[in-house]
This record gives sequence, structure tokens and C-alpha cells, in this order.
Amino acid sequence: MIAKNRLPVIYALLAAMLFGASAPAAKILLTEIEPVTLGALFYIGSGVGLLIYMWLERLSGGDRHTLEASLTRSDLSSVAGLILFGGILAPMVLMVSLQYTPSATASLLLNFEPVATTILAVLFFHEAVGKRIAVALGLITISCIILSYDPAAVWGFSLAALGILLTCTCWSLDNNISRNVAAKDPIPIVAIKGVVAGVLMAGVAFLLGETVPSLSVAVIAMVVGFFSYGGIVSVLFLWALRGIGTARAGSILAVSPFFGVIISLVVFTDPLAPAFFVALPVMAIGAYLLMTEHHSHPHCHPATFHEHRHDHDDLHHFHQHVGVEPPLSASGEHCHPHQHEELVHDHPHKPDIHHRHSHK
Repeated sequence: MIAKNRLPVIYALLAAMLFGASAPAAKILLTEIEPVTLGALFYIGSGVGLLIYMWLERLSGGDRHTLEASLTRSDLSSVAGLILFGGILAPMVLMVSLQYTPSATASLLLNFEPVATTILAVLFFHEAVGKRIAVALGLITISCIILSYDPAAVWGFSLAALGILLTCTCWSLDNNISRNVAAKDPIPIVAIKGVVAGVLMAGVAFLLGETVPSLSVAVIAMVVGFFSYGGIVSVLFLWALRGIGTARAGSILAVSPFFGVIISLVVFTDPLAPAFFVALPVMAIGAYLLMTEHHSHPHCHPATFHEHRHDHDDLHHFHQHVGVEPPLSASGEHCHPHQHEELVHDHPHKPDIHHRHSHK
């Protein structure tokens, strides 16, 4: 049986595996579908797929409402940010940039996402980052610079490579905004993001005069979007973020390009520049340091009142269920508004929804 504290890491690794396949898959589909249209189909597929899942779950009598917290009006601004940065700007820039970047190189450049994610998490949300994490981020940044360098290009850097780095920056904003809704049910969040972003991008594609692909190719693109681009990947990432925080969940996604590289080397015949072989081990060391970080110290939980999925075996939930409807037991996972009293203790932890404390 898998230990509960390892589940967020497993969720993040599964997301990395699926997302790693998205760059080579997009590279193939770009031969049949124009870039903005492809981004639209990816997100429409992710949103519609999750809506179908929710509908089937309701038909089968699922009890999601007792396990997950629902979105509220105060969450709408965060969802709008997810749609703008992660659902529209990032995929549009990426689809255009992929047309001019070898697939394996693009896969490694996508490793800049955890760097940007962690930088924003530290600067704006004050997540703790020690020397080990700083070294890891530095190594990944250096490898991205190596991959981006092009002596024949203006200023020595490929605009397409810089476009992929801009994509990562947009996704890092998406990742950090996601922490605001990490305690809420991720499936409707990702479904809303997919449908709205997909429809808006489809409108942009229409205005740009992009051609409509055949039905069979469009369906394939939507299926890829559901599994590897926005749907399942985003749900897994939000589950991981809930348990280990933005920077750590984003850092584990650093392994995703390696899955993409493996697929790219099998599928494509793009020649690999010497810089690729220099950047690969540098990035591998950085990813390893990110994934093996350990963090423990005495810390204080202030009194708070909130709602999220939880159980009573995690050292943080000691409340009773008197007057809660429907009646709940203290065993197993459930969801309801609950009060935390102030608590001071010491144990290994990550910056999850209960550990966003200061490290001054």
C-alpha cells in the first residue's frame, strides 16, 4: 500500500510522464493542424473530457460533494488567471515556437517551468527554498541558456527557444495562481479552464484565418489534450500542489522533458546539436536535487477556519463532527468547513495548504 504522504509526489510524477509526451505529440500534430487551432483543440478536449467524466460520475451516484470543496465566488478571479496565463497565452506561444524548434530541444527547454514557478513562489508567496533548491534551479537555468544559445540568431539566442521559455513563464504564473484554489475540487476547475480557454483560442484561430482540420485529426488532438496537455495532467498537478506546495510540485515536473526527449528520439530524426548533450546531464543533476529535498523544523500553525478534503490521520485535524450535515465519521477522507486551533510541532513537511508559514 502506498504511504499517503507519498501520493502527492506520485501525482506529480504521473503528471510529468503525461505532460512529457505533449511536446512530441504536438510536434506531430502541427504537421496537420495550425498552431492556435491545435492549442484550442487541446484545451477543448481536456475540458469536454472532464465534463463527461463529471456527468458519468453523477449518473453513477458519486459522492464528490462530500469529498471535495466547491468553488465559491471569491475563487473566480483565480480561475480567470488560470484561463488567461495557462489556458490561452502559454499554449498559443508554445504552438508557434514548436514549429521552429527540434522536438528534443523543446522538451528540455520546458524544464524552465519549475525554475520560473519556484522563483515566483519564493518572491510572491514566500515559500522556503534552501541552498540545495537554489543550486538545482541554477543548474536547470544554465542548461536552458545552453539550449537557447544560437550564434546565428539575433543577440545569439533563438527566438523560438525564447518563446518556449516565455511559455514556461506563463505556466509558472498559472502554477502559482493555482495555489489559491488548491484546496478546492480540481476537476471542475480544470474543466472550466479547458472549455473557456479552448473556445477563446478557437475564436482567435478563426480571426487569424487558420484552416479547420478534418474531424478525425481534431478528435485525436482533443484526446491528446485530455490525457497529456490540460485534462488529467492538470488535475494530477493540482492534487500534488495541495500536498507538497507550488515550488515542489512544479519542480517534480522538471522530469517531464526527459520523457519527452525519450519519445522524441524514438519518433523523430531531428539531428541533436552538441549543446543538447552538454545541457542534458546538467539538467538531470538539477532535477535530482529538486526531487530529493528534505525539510523539517519546529513551526506554528495559527488558528484558521477553512474547507478542504482531509482525514484525521495527518497530525493536523483533531476537530469533532458534531452538527455536520451529512453525518461524517472521523475515519476516511471527507470534506466540510472546520476550525484549526493554534498548534506548534516539528515534523518533515512541504509547503502544502497547512504549511505556508514564514521562515524568517
